Amino acid sequence: MKIACIGCGKTPSEIEEYVYNPEDDPDATHFVVENEGTYNASNGHFTCTDCYIRLGMPSSPHGWIAP
Repeated sequence: MKIACIGCGKTPSEIEEYVYNPEDDPDATHFVVENEGTYNASNGHFTCTDCYIRLGMPSSPHGWIAP
């Protein structure tokens, strides 16, 4: 399953806010899977901060995850 932002289509390793060591992609992906509140484990979708803002910062009483 490809893990990607639903707004820009980028993977975690392509988004600066998730990359701590550019040589180590699994760290960026692992960070999103473990820490990104918008991450949807059933399909690998999430939203990066810029796209989340562009989407109007959606929320839900139960926590919003990317569709």
